[in-house]
Amino acid sequence: MSSAFPSALTMQHSFTIKIEKEFDRPSERVKSLDLHPTEPWILASLHSGTVFIWNYHSQVLVKSIHVTDSPVRSAKFVVRKQWIVVGADDKFLRVYDYNSGEKVKEFEAHVDYIRCLAVHPTLPYVLSASDDKLIKLWDWEKDWTCTRIFQGHSHYVMHVGLNPRDAHTFASASLDCTVKVQLQYTPKLFLSSISRVRQCLQ
Repeated sequence: MSSAFPSALTMQHSFTIKIEKEFDRPSERVKSLDLHPTEPWILASLHSGTVFIWNYHSQVLVKSIHVTDSPVRSAKFVVRKQWIVVGADDKFLRVYDYNSGEKVKEFEAHVDYIRCLAVHPTLPYVLSASDDKLIKLWDWEKDWTCTRIFQGHSHYVMHVGLNPRDAHTFASASLDCTVKVQLQYTPKLFLSSISRVRQCLQ
């Protein structure tokens, strides 16, 4: 083997990291996780329809909210509003104050399961992806009006993720075996075919 190309073993070792267990709790089936950027909190949404906020330093349950009797597939912190936003199989999007646990908003967002949510880091936007093959853009400053609908996938949209370097760009992954990249929230789509869709984009 040429010296210009390190062996697979060498490359594997270069990425070795030490993992220390910080938090370990038995739970029901977990569908999504989100980490708070400033508090030692982890948000977990469960197949049972409940969301938990755990303090992973103290190992204490901070908040438990029973959202619905349907699986909750996605839950995200909206830190600047002190909210969590939740999407479930009952097709509803719900918003809760994460300090009081009180419901702020509830509405039917899609006509099929909500698979994934993404929160814009600076603008009052939430993206939702669904088994109805659509991605929708919600503006909470306009009372959660749907301001855009993005089409183009031909199967369930499993995940949507914002570009950390350009929050006006996002990608979506679907069971149609494609990933689509949306630029500046315009209709132009760039398509990459993949042999098997992943359920998560990062």
